[in-house]
Amino acid sequence: MNVQVVTDPSGRLLRLSPALPGRAHDLTAARTHRIIRICERQGIPVLADLAYQGGGPWVTTGVKRRPHHGLTPTQKTVNRALARTRAPAERGVARLKSWRIFRHARCSPNRMTSIAKAVLTLERHR
Repeated sequence: MNVQVVTDPSGRLLRLSPALPGRAHDLTAARTHRIIRICERQGIPVLADLAYQGGGPWVTTGVKRRPHHGLTPTQKTVNRALARTRAPAERGVARLKSWRIFRHARCSPNRMTSIAKAVLTLERHR
């Protein structure tokens, strides 16, 4: 399953997108649910992993290493700074993945969407 997660800077879960089949690419899923466009309209910067490269000027991602080339020290520093900034959000995602249903789900995306909404509600009251 591919569920897009939006967190605040402290890693608190704010929104989960409707589930898509697992074969959906992360950037495609974000575009399908208009997450990047909504954040842009509201002036919220998007910090994302390398799967979101090409998401537009509003999406900040790390620098990907080209085949047979290493990263420069400056690029490594940029990647580390971005990883440090994204760490709380990654902890929020890890907390979500601690729910067994997300690790072993074998149901339709529609049913998974309902489950994701329930888990989000429970997480907010934790």
